[in-house]
Amino acid sequence: MSKNAFPRSVHALSPLLALLMASGAAPGAAQAADPIRIGVVTPLSGTYAPIGQQVRWGLELATKEVNAAGGVMGRQIELLFEDEEANPAVATQKAEKLFQVNKVDFLTGTVNSGSTLAVGQLAERNGRLIATTVSFSDAITTDKCSPNVFRVNARAGQQSAALAEWLAKDKPKAKVYYLGPDYEMGRSTVAAFKSAAEKTGAQSTGEVFAPLGSKDYSQYFGQLRAARPSVLYTSTAGNDTVRLLTQMSEYGLLRNLTIVGASGTVTAQNIGAIGKAADGFVTGVGYSAELATPENQAFVAAFRKEYNTAPDLYGADSYGLIGFFKAAVEKAGGTDTDTLRKAMEGLSWTTPQGSKTMRAGDHQAIQDMYAVRIASDGTSNRFDVVGTVPGDAAIGPDLCTRF
Repeated sequence: MSKNAFPRSVHALSPLLALLMASGAAPGAAQAADPIRIGVVTPLSGTYAPIGQQVRWGLELATKEVNAAGGVMGRQIELLFEDEEANPAVATQKAEKLFQVNKVDFLTGTVNSGSTLAVGQLAERNGRLIATTVSFSDAITTDKCSPNVFRVNARAGQQSAALAEWLAKDKPKAKVYYLGPDYEMGRSTVAAFKSAAEKTGAQSTGEVFAPLGSKDYSQYFGQLRAARPSVLYTSTAGNDTVRLLTQMSEYGLLRNLTIVGASGTVTAQNIGAIGKAADGFVTGVGYSAELATPENQAFVAAFRKEYNTAPDLYGADSYGLIGFFKAAVEKAGGTDTDTLRKAMEGLSWTTPQGSKTMRAGDHQAIQDMYAVRIASDGTSNRFDVVGTVPGDAAIGPDLCTRF
């Protein structure tokens, strides 16, 4: 494992800190004892609360392990949580409080892609850095990129590359219908997969976008039937997916239709409520709890012990973020924004998914991607890896022009 491997490596104290401790200098010792504060603006209520829960668990588990091993340069990490309600307006208010009142050194947690974009602008004004571990919208690291925003999770285009490759092999020239939530993430993920699928020979038969938090999806079923697709792609998430798939099952729509979707459409958090309706669902994703690597097996065991449930991609990416932040702070020698930004650019670090590298040009993590099929009998579930696309092949070109 490399020097920056996470989470169990313990690094030597910096020369300055060692000198201050040896001389008994009180001011330096006091400064070293001050915690590094990370603000977490994430949905703790509402439709996306299950996603926010995994974000919180992943961050807390990683922080607990880092702090137990001595912290970061002798300093403990302190997490400060605020509920963003998956609402960009609320997210910016909570982020402003964390920046101005709580004086956090770094911010993460945003789920709604609109929230990430809005908080990213706020971070620029406040001279702070943020990272998302969840938001999929390609815009975050392409045409709306920010020098103060990083993404450690896979964007929509990376997910689509893995899923489209699987679809082309398993169901050549499939007829695909699209159903997504009507906001930034929903539309961008549909557009990304539609583009990738059509390049591999799939035929698009129509699309519809439902309001976030929709209670009744049956109003769209007539359009779906009329399109006569063999595949439905959806980018719903959280409780919206529960309602969509259970209602489709009730109306008999799952019998002759393959359901595929975005990362996070079906996860460890909502699959229990979906039950058998999730069986056979396939997604392009950057993580599965079934990955058979020593790092992932250790992570899954620790996560299950702590929370009595399996991690999903949100928990894994949030856990990995702390390793990214720790390695960057140690490389930078502190949390100064400009120095830390440079340390993050091009940084490679170890995660439960394997090695990741933060591409300097657009602040997008490069990672291997997987096609994952769900096997569910209503009582037990597996997320089986059925295809792999190497990170360099999945990420696509750097389209950021702002920095």
